[in-house]
Amino acid sequence: MSSAIGVVAGIKNFFDEVVVELKKSSWPSRSELSESTVVIILTVIALGVFVATTDVIIEKMISVLVGASG
Repeated sequence: MSSAIGVVAGIKNFFDEVVVELKKSSWPSRSELSESTVVIILTVIALGVFVATTDVIIEKMISVLVGASG
């Protein structure tokens, strides 16, 4: 029974420490958050276009090679 109490006390202590550490953190302002979100979305779109384009090019190259040898 005392081990269960120790586990609960340990969990409570963990979350108390989490709160203390979160208070030490510096959080971005709303404008910084918005700017970062736009940058991330544009980066993901650019990376998606790059991967899709590379996929199409490699697919065409493979089909030419397979078609030429077959």
